[in-house]
This record gives sequence, structure tokens and C-alpha cells, in this order.
Amino acid sequence: MSILVRGLLTAAVGELRHEPTAVRVRAALAGATVVDSVQAVLVWEPGQVVPAYAVPEADIRTALSPAPVRDGDRRAAHTADGEPVLVIGEGRNGSGLRLDDPDLAGYVLLDFTSFDAWWEEDEPISAHPHDPFHRIDVRASSRHVRIELDGHALAESSRVMMLFETLLPTRFYVPREDVVVRLEPSDTHTACAYKGRAAYFSARVGGRLVRDLAWTLPEPLPEGERVGGLVAFFNEHVDVVLDGRLLEAPVSPWRPAGRRSADREAKHFSV
Repeated sequence: MSILVRGLLTAAVGELRHEPTAVRVRAALAGATVVDSVQAVLVWEPGQVVPAYAVPEADIRTALSPAPVRDGDRRAAHTADGEPVLVIGEGRNGSGLRLDDPDLAGYVLLDFTSFDAWWEEDEPISAHPHDPFHRIDVRASSRHVRIELDGHALAESSRVMMLFETLLPTRFYVPREDVVVRLEPSDTHTACAYKGRAAYFSARVGGRLVRDLAWTLPEPLPEGERVGGLVAFFNEHVDVVLDGRLLEAPVSPWRPAGRRSADREAKHFSV
């Protein structure tokens, strides 16, 4: 019997997972490099779908200190077992976890967002480390796409850029001039390690404001350059008609299984 690859990729999501990398990894606090390692490993904590870097404690250039943990803080920050620590910097600290796992003995898992800057080799990275088992592909398409909400047209285009991303719904990016609904800039911004920073729009639909229903990438990273400046809507919260066929709304972090179809207001997740 054939095995669905998606199942293989998600079967162990509840386990602690790691993968060595040959990439040199550096992290900085207040302009000073505090981590420099060529022995880093990518670590996926139980239940997590994006990785973080763990490095040998010897590759951390500054002191470590046990982190004060209030009730509930430890569980919220990490799902792996270990000792929370502070990476002491000048003026501010990073944070991490001394992992309690025999295969990762001596490694400290670093909280990506607690550091000011990261590099893989000499390239800066944002949001989280790149996952070697994750990719995006962008393809130009002349297929006809119509996007609606509650019977109201939002966009219609036959010059779509379709973005295919591992384990995520296909996204349909359309030129701004093919959007027929009024878009209002939102204060919401998210970051993707592959595509870059997303700026969100709310939409006036049938006299009501639907928050954060669409987004654009004003300054995309190289992998997202082909969709830079275009507009995408959350498939999970709109109706997408592709070549005359209504697509089924995908199940994803933006619309979990069992969520009522009428509840269309987008939540704030990185796209």
C-alpha cells in the first residue's frame, strides 16, 4: 500500500525531533555576536511545526544563567524537557533551554525571537530558521480565479501567481488592480522566514469591515519576489472559484477542522 508523504512528515509532530545542519549559525544581542556555531542542529519541539536552533553550550560566547520561571511560564515557552536559561548580553538577555535529552546532551535550544539578529552563513534570516524539508514554489497561471465573500466579489483575475508551500494551502496572489473590493490597511504585520514581512488589509464587504482578510508582501525575500506587491486572500475565510469550480475551504492553522464556516474572520498567523 502506498504511503502518503504528508503523513510521514506529520506522523512524529508530537515528538522531539532534530536534524544536523552544515550551516554556520550566528546570533547577536545589542550588536554583539553571542552565538557562533558550525555544529548547530535544527530542533522541532513536540507539537511545533517550525524549528529552532540548538547549539553546543561551548559555542555560546557569553555566560548562561538559570532563568527565573513563574508558574505557567515554562510550559508556555517550551514543550521539550530541560532547564530554562538566560543568555547574558550587554543591556539585554536572550533565552533558551538546556535540553534534557540524551541525543542532544550539551546543547542549548535558543529562543529565536529573544535575539536581535541571526545569520545563516553571511545571510541574515528572520522569523525562524529555514526548514530543510520545507519549500515554496511560485507559478504564473492564466487560470481564472474569482474570490467572493457572502456573494460579494472581492477579486477576479486570469493573471494569477499561485504559491505552493509545503503542507500549507495554495495561495492565489492577484494584481492589486484585479481586486474589486475596498481594502483598508491594517496594523497587523507578520513575518515568514521564506517570503518576508506581510502587511495586512481589512476589507469592506456588504457594509461591514472584515478584519485582516488579505495581505501583501511589500518587501519580499528572494523566494517571495514573484508575489511581491500582489494581494492574497485567506482561502479559509473566502470562497475561491477556480475555472468555474468552487474550491473546498482548506483546513489549516487559520481555520482548524470543525470551525464553523460562517466564522470567517482571519486570525493573526504568519503567512
